[in-house]
Amino acid sequence: MYFTDRGIEELESRRGEEEVSFEWLASRLREFVDLNPDFEIPVERLATWLARLDDEDDEE
Repeated sequence: MYFTDRGIEELESRRGEEEVSFEWLASRLREFVDLNPDFEIPVERLATWLARLDDEDDEE
């Protein structure tokens, strides 16, 4: 188990029943980076990965 799995499991257990929009998620990611600028690159990579998930299916 990766260390980050704990945070993911906490997120799922606390907010797993909620529905959120990508607009809300993008706003929270911007807010997080504003408060934690050292995490700008990992957040950017996560956002890019999420944005391009369907692109892999298009290449087949």
